Amino acid sequence: MGKPTGFKEYARENLSYAPVSDRITHFHEFTRLPEDMSRQGARCMDCGIPFCHNGCPINNIIPEWNDAVYREQWREALDILHATNNFPEFTGRICPAPCEEACTVNLIDEPVSIKNIELAIIEKAWEKGWITPEIPARKTGKRVAIVGSGPAGLACAQQLARVGHAVVVFEKADRIGGLMRYGIPNFKFEKHIIDRRLTQMRAEGVEFRTNVHVGVDVSAKSLVDEFDAVVLAGGAEKPRDLPVPGRELAGIHFAMEFLTQNTKRVLGDDIPPEEWISAEGKHVIVIGGGDTGSDCIGTSNRHGAASVTQLEIMPKPPAVPDKLLTWPYWPMKLRTSTSQEEGCERDWEVSTKRFIDDGNGHVKAIECVRVRWEQTDGQWRMQEIEGSAFQLPADLVLLAMGFVHPVYEGMLEELGIATDPRGNVAADTQSYRTNVDKVFSAGDMRRGQSLVVWAIREGRQCAHAVDSYLMGESVLPC
Repeated sequence: MGKPTGFKEYARENLSYAPVSDRITHFHEFTRLPEDMSRQGARCMDCGIPFCHNGCPINNIIPEWNDAVYREQWREALDILHATNNFPEFTGRICPAPCEEACTVNLIDEPVSIKNIELAIIEKAWEKGWITPEIPARKTGKRVAIVGSGPAGLACAQQLARVGHAVVVFEKADRIGGLMRYGIPNFKFEKHIIDRRLTQMRAEGVEFRTNVHVGVDVSAKSLVDEFDAVVLAGGAEKPRDLPVPGRELAGIHFAMEFLTQNTKRVLGDDIPPEEWISAEGKHVIVIGGGDTGSDCIGTSNRHGAASVTQLEIMPKPPAVPDKLLTWPYWPMKLRTSTSQEEGCERDWEVSTKRFIDDGNGHVKAIECVRVRWEQTDGQWRMQEIEGSAFQLPADLVLLAMGFVHPVYEGMLEELGIATDPRGNVAADTQSYRTNVDKVFSAGDMRRGQSLVVWAIREGRQCAHAVDSYLMGESVLPC
């Protein structure tokens, strides 16, 4: 694969970024791919066992497309890429790339920039007009309803439409895309990227119905009666709360309230001034150290925040992991996002004790305490450090601590869907069937909060299960 000595001859090439002073003035993407991706394809060594393939949740056939790019056979690379991934333009932008951590070159040097190669392949394909509808030769007469239009729902819909089923996707929001549409800022993922793929899917026969909240606007049971199969792909949308004194104060919001509203505004929606959650001129506290928290930082800086501080309850990870202990698995290491580089203070091992009122029912500060983590009987336990309490000014607090499980009210309760011990929809990864006849589930609703790449995997596998259920067998990959 690639050039036998390529990993010795060429260094890893990363994306280049617009200067911070420029990019924080707008909400457009600001990255640029290296001009010659063949050099990165050349770095893919003939390692014998491609751990990158196993590290990728959708088992992308990475060495083969790297080799095709090295040989500048871009159309061949596209076919290899699409064999496992419906939406490489999504993962090429927002996947954290566990494949790169599993890259064999990563043991001795920096890994092949697999994610960038993936993005280069698919963007060249769009540029060349190679992405066309794959219309089935015949229709099966079977109808499938998919609830939720995130990556799991879209992947499932496209796969089922391509084997001839009539697919209808229901979305409660006013635009298709789920949290990819509204939860990820445009500066990381511009939304015309979703729209061009939706055009292809419509031509393939997928019908999209927006502003339809299943379980609220329409009965969930009516879908079960009307369709031959129903797929629940609504995500894990119940946010983790922080029930400490002062939580009821104005100025404290879940991250998705903030991010969704901002994206709607960027897309041209009219947000009334009294409802607008703005970080302009404010001291912003972001509680939670993951990607969602990072997105809140980038958005706050673009609003013109006076300061941004990100708090994380877990210890600060090492800057350089011991690869002999962690490879080929995803390591805990210090990662700094482009949003964090744009300006924020980061603090670890901090627990929030209370929010402080300004006297008018609005938050003005946050009281915290430092903690330490100790291992006892094989279990990590948190302990507050006596005398370590401190306060930070806070005009806007954004809770970005993840999601606990799907929303039960409405659809799931109406159908009587069983849940697993973690509170997610109970369904295995073979049949993807719930306890209700004809009803399947995939993505974060079944798996719990996860990555876009895992959602695409689940959507594809669920499509195979649904097709097998409807037809007795399936030609779709599983």
